[in-house]
Amino acid sequence: MELSIKNLGPLKQAEFELGELTIICGPNNTGKTYATYALYGFLSKWRSFLSIHIPDKNITELLTEGVTELNIQTFVTDAQKILTNGCKSYTKMLPNIFASSPQHFINSNFQVHINTSDIQSNSKFERIIRAPESVLFSISKKQNKSEVTISLLVEKEKVRIPNEIINRVIGDALKDILFSHLFPKPFIASAERTGAAIFRKELNFARNRLLEQMGMDKDVNPIEYLDKAYSDYALPVNENVEFTRHLEEISKYESYILKEHPMLLEEFSDIIGGNYLVTKNDELYFIPNSNKRMKLTMDESSSAVRSLLDIGFYLRHVAQPGDILIIDEPELNLHPENQRRITRLFSRLVNIGIKVFLTTHSDYIIKELNTLIMLNQDKTYLKKLSSDEGYKSKELISADKIRVYIAEKSLLKLYEDKRRKRYLTLTAANIDPELGIEARSFDTTIEEMNRIQEAIVWGDE
Repeated sequence: MELSIKNLGPLKQAEFELGELTIICGPNNTGKTYATYALYGFLSKWRSFLSIHIPDKNITELLTEGVTELNIQTFVTDAQKILTNGCKSYTKMLPNIFASSPQHFINSNFQVHINTSDIQSNSKFERIIRAPESVLFSISKKQNKSEVTISLLVEKEKVRIPNEIINRVIGDALKDILFSHLFPKPFIASAERTGAAIFRKELNFARNRLLEQMGMDKDVNPIEYLDKAYSDYALPVNENVEFTRHLEEISKYESYILKEHPMLLEEFSDIIGGNYLVTKNDELYFIPNSNKRMKLTMDESSSAVRSLLDIGFYLRHVAQPGDILIIDEPELNLHPENQRRITRLFSRLVNIGIKVFLTTHSDYIIKELNTLIMLNQDKTYLKKLSSDEGYKSKELISADKIRVYIAEKSLLKLYEDKRRKRYLTLTAANIDPELGIEARSFDTTIEEMNRIQEAIVWGDE
C-alpha cells in the first residue's frame, strides 16, 4: 500500500509505502506526526468514507426473487477508483481527525494507491444481516468463486428496509471482501500517552460528571454533548484517552500474543521491570518484579512505565495477527538500553505477523535495528557474534520488510513551479542487508558532535 500526501501540515508533498516495519525519522516540526495521524485516521475510518453502489436491478431482484448475485470482479476492476473517490471524502474529514481548523487543510490531499492484483477476491466470505427480531438476509461468496450471493432469509413481504439501507449493507460487505486484508486494524500510542495514563482517574471523573449533567438537562443531545467535550483532541489522542479509560474491561480479553507467544510478553515485562494490574474496582497499579507485594499507582511509577502502559495492554489483551501498531516516539522516557530492547521487541512483533509503524528521534533505535538487519545473514561468524551478544534468531529481521523515511527538505518540482524548489517531504532511506539503514538525520548530528569533541581534546596540539 502506497500513500501520497500534499499540503499536510509542514509536508508539501510526500509519498511513502507501508512495509512490515515502517519508520519516519527527522527533526522536530517536519511533519512526522501529521503523516502518522493521517495514516491512523485512514486505517480507522476507511469503511465510513469508501462508497460502493449496488445496481438498482440487483436490489429489485433481491426483493422480488429473494436472491441476487454480483460478480466481484466488476468491483475489483473499479477498486482503485472506489479508493480514490473515498480518499477525496477522507481529505475533507482531516480537520476532524486533527481537531483543527478547516482552513489548515484547504489545499490538502491524501491518497492511497493499491495494485488490484493484491486484492484477494478468491477468499471465502459470509455475513448474516440481522434486525432486532429477525434474520434478514445473508451475503456469501465461496472460495475461488467470483459470485457474491445475497439471499433473503425472511418472506419478502416482511422486508421493511429502505433500498438505500440495503445498498449500504451490501456495499459494506463488498468493502470488506475487497479491502479488509489490505488495510490492517490500527492501534496507536500517541506522544501524549503518558498524560492519559497519569490522569486516568481525573478523565473518568470528568466523564461521569458530564454524563450526570446530560441526565439533568433533558434538552441536550448526548452525542453532540460528548463530541463537543472531546472536540479539542486529535483522533489518536482521543483514542488513547478512551483506551486508558476502559482498561478494566480490556483486561478481560486475551490477545493472540498472550496465547501463542507468552515469552514476548515476558520480555516486555522485563523491559518495564514489572507488570500492570487492573483490579475489579478499576484501580490501576504497577507491580515491580523486584517486590511483587508492592502496588504502585501511576503517580508513583516511573515515566517509562506510564509511557508504555497502552502498548503493554495492547500486546497482552488486544493484538491480533495482521494488526498494525503505530507508535509516536517509542523512545519517550526510555533509557538507551531499553530503547535497544524495545527495538528488538518490535522486530519480534513483525516476525509474528504484526506490522509496526514508528516515528522516532532516537539514534539508538535506528542503530539497534541496523544490528538486527546486519546479523540476519547466513555467515558463520555473524551467527557466533549474534549468540555471543545475546541476540535471538526471532529478533533478527530481513531488510526487505523495512521502509525508512526521513522528514527533510528536498528538491521537488511541483506543478505550479517552473523549476525545482526545496520543500519538506519524506525521503526514502537506503537500506542495505549488510550495512543497514542510511539515516542521515542522525549521522550529521553525531558527526558534528564528534568533530567538536575531537577539537576540544586535540585542538591545542
